[in-house]
Amino acid sequence: MRFLNKLRNIIRSWLGVDYGPTIADMVDMGMKVGKNFSAEKARIDVSHCWLISIGDNVTLAPNVYLLAHDASTKRHLGYTKIGKITIGNNVFVGADTVVMPDVKIGDNSIIGTRSVVTKDVPDNTVYAGNPARFICTLEDYLKKNEAKMKSRPVYDESYTLGGNINKSQKEQMVSELEDGIGYVK
Repeated sequence: MRFLNKLRNIIRSWLGVDYGPTIADMVDMGMKVGKNFSAEKARIDVSHCWLISIGDNVTLAPNVYLLAHDASTKRHLGYTKIGKITIGNNVFVGADTVVMPDVKIGDNSIIGTRSVVTKDVPDNTVYAGNPARFICTLEDYLKKNEAKMKSRPVYDESYTLGGNINKSQKEQMVSELEDGIGYVK
């Protein structure tokens, strides 16, 4: 495996392309990742990736940053703060969120977009903000959205790029969402 990683890095260098280490590279370095992990353009702290543990069924939306170190003390004390990041099972972390060192995000949690997570997040909760704060329980959040689905537009998978959404469906969606939120499969 190390030979293949070196070869991949040589080819990247030769082509002038540097995507940085892959998730597989970081797992080889000690990061733990569960099943059904999805990370679209997430930035994971490669310098301390072995301090990061991610559970099953976790989604990191675009540009999430898992930061297991904090160099704010380096210039003054000569040392950088480091800490583990533990993300439980069935967690969604919204786009542009930063998760700082020494944070545990509990099972079945949702972190809102552009949050900065500096403290532990309990199981079955929704947190958002800078710094991230408790918004509601997961149960309350789901009940609220289930109720909204009864009066707002709900679209099946054919209304997605993967479902080959057509021009008419796009126009319908734009029109129906003029006055609020909707839901898509």
